[in-house]
Amino acid sequence: MDTRSNTIAGWVLGGGIAALGLTIASGMLFEAEAPEGGKQGYAIQGVESGDVGAVAAVPIATLLASADVAKGEAIFKKCVACHTIASGGANGIGPNLWATVGKPLAGHAGFAYSDALKTKGGNWTFEALNEWLANPKKYAPGNKMTFAGLGNPEERAAVMLYLNSQGSNLPLPAAPAPEAAAAPADGATPPAADAAAVPAEAAPAAAASAQ
Repeated sequence: MDTRSNTIAGWVLGGGIAALGLTIASGMLFEAEAPEGGKQGYAIQGVESGDVGAVAAVPIATLLASADVAKGEAIFKKCVACHTIASGGANGIGPNLWATVGKPLAGHAGFAYSDALKTKGGNWTFEALNEWLANPKKYAPGNKMTFAGLGNPEERAAVMLYLNSQGSNLPLPAAPAPEAAAAPADGATPPAADAAAVPAEAAPAAAASAQ
């Protein structure tokens, strides 16, 4: 009886060892080695690492040219808890913003500006407003503004267009011209250069054939 029990136990133990060995072997066979640097996945042609989803910044002048003043007025409603914008309006938590575009920073009379804005200098140009609205704390570290900023550049352009319509009415900056035509491929010579490259000694022959 003991011999039979030992035999059964031996077979069970042997089967367990065999199963464990097969598990280890299959794991080694199908294990995928991670690429150098610990990153996995497939490369996308034409996209560098970290560039997926990146979008080139559009010049603010281009965005202003297509901005909607009504949309800007709607977005400005986020600001009315701190600012008035009517002519002669009172200061609130923030200064009145009537005719702000083009005026000096910290230039509205009667408002206690932070030293950060008073020492920043310059005027509220469209470019300055774009930076300010994107991230007030980054534009003038230490200022009193608690608003985090508008991350959407089209929304910033719309707000600036609305601000400009409220007492400033400055001409919008000209949008940049389209990029010039692509340069010729390597080794190619522009047609004008080909004409100028005719050897001097060949000129008399060409003139003779034209007569």
